[in-house]
Amino acid sequence: MENGLIVTKIKDGTVIDHIPAGRALAVLKILGIKGNEGNRVALVMNVDSHRIGKKDIVKIEERVINNVESELITLIAPNATINIIKNYEVAEKRKLRIPDIVVGILKCQNPLCITNNDPEGISKFSSVSKVPIVLKCDYCDTELTEDDVLRQILS
Repeated sequence: MENGLIVTKIKDGTVIDHIPAGRALAVLKILGIKGNEGNRVALVMNVDSHRIGKKDIVKIEERVINNVESELITLIAPNATINIIKNYEVAEKRKLRIPDIVVGILKCQNPLCITNNDPEGISKFSSVSKVPIVLKCDYCDTELTEDDVLRQILS
């Protein structure tokens, strides 16, 4: 280990820290990372964290994640921090927060919901609770839990 680091620093890219233990693979899925894209990716799981007990960390060289990806990550890792790295230094630090409204990203679980039966329907969920995460469909009032959101992202 170099200076107590498990994984070395990256020159340019993104570091996603404070991911709840065991959810780093879901983050990779959100980002569409399969391992053959050519970017160096470091994945560290179940490391000690003073803040959350155990955590996962994802480092991606030569890639800056966009706002839609950040919003999806927020739904499965609400306390994650996204660090944009330039020349080995943190150039930008994004503290994620669960959005009040989530549009067009998740699917309502109610098969009778208008968003599932209208080809032009776009889902819209409002945040009912941020801890634990509970989202409510604006059209039919069906609720999604954090586990439901995780299941949708991983499927």
